[in-house]
Amino acid sequence: MPYNTRQRQAVLRCLERRPEEALTACEIAAALRRDQCPVGLATVYRQLERLEQAGQVHRVDTGEGALYQFCLHGGARTCFLLRCETCGRMVHLDCSHLEELCRHLKSDHRFHVDPRRTILTGLCDTCGGEEATHGAT
Repeated sequence: MPYNTRQRQAVLRCLERRPEEALTACEIAAALRRDQCPVGLATVYRQLERLEQAGQVHRVDTGEGALYQFCLHGGARTCFLLRCETCGRMVHLDCSHLEELCRHLKSDHRFHVDPRRTILTGLCDTCGGEEATHGAT
């Protein structure tokens, strides 16, 4: 399986180079072609699935398909994504307070949150600051 390992590493490196971007499988395949590392789309999907299972990549489901993003916390079980509603930037967060919230939801409300698939939306500092400034005028 060395061939698959090289392909997996190529997909991972592609995402590592763009840590604040969430990319489609097609965008990853196109980037790999530009880097002289042609990998078929089916192979990209297969490698993304394995990387997601290993906790190295987040999969973000959208209405139009899936986006994939490198996980800076390398498999942390409670890594959440924060997504800015204005600029679309996504930030990874591994926070003990969110772990407490997950435990509370599970014990008191019998609801198990999958942190690796949970996205909290709001405004980042930059966009929130702009909105506050614009709202004051």
